Order: sequence, then C-alpha cells, then structure tokens
Amino acid sequence: EVQLVESGGGLVQAGGSLRLSCAASGFTFDDYAIGWFRQAPGKEREGVSCISSSDGSTYYVDSVKGRFTISSDNAKNTVYLQMNSLKPEDTAVYYCAASGSSCGAYEYDYWGQGTQVTVSS
Repeated sequence: EVQLVESGGGLVQAGGSLRLSCAASGFTFDDYAIGWFRQAPGKEREGVSCISSSDGSTYYVDSVKGRFTISSDNAKNTVYLQMNSLKPEDTAVYYCAASGSSCGAYEYDYWGQGTQVTVSS
C-alpha cells in the first residue's frame, strides 16, 4: 500500500520555525520526485518546493526562497521541509506528493493527507 504521511505541523508565532516530515512507503522512493504543496482557506493549492530523485535538484516558489529548505533522507524514505522565518501568510494545510516523472509534472501520482501549519501574528 502506498502511503505518504506528513507530520510536524502546528501553531507557531511569526518568525518561528517548523520542520515538516513526509514519510513514504509502498513505492520505490528513489524513483520519485517529492514535492510539498500547500492550500490556504479560500485559495488554490500551490507548489511550495520539490526535490528531484534523479539528481537531488531542489525547487522553491519565490515566496519561500531563503526561508524554506527541502531535503531528503533516502535511507529513511523521508523528505523534510525546514521552514524558518514563518509568516502568517504561510498558514495553510501542507501536503507532500510523489511524482514518478519530475518535479514539474502536471499531476502527481501519490498524495499525503496533509498537516496544518498555522502562523500567528
């Protein structure tokens, strides 16, 4: 059974930090790009960051560059999203997803259930 399980969300004050984890199972982790997405109430889902399985390349949406860092521990089949200098506008449900093609895929193959991140001002 394919599973992507996010953890690490919570409530934090503006300027604080959180580290999200995405634990994967049921598929060949090394063959997939893993992305982080978020969706705030009343807004469309947006891609936040992604790490490529082929060469470890990383990608970030402009609004999080310099504040968020994505990393992967292939031995643990886990991808992390370190989020620093959090802002209230980072408040959203964060999802991880796996793509068998690339970070730029139009559709991702597997999705987690999401973890809530709330940043208070």
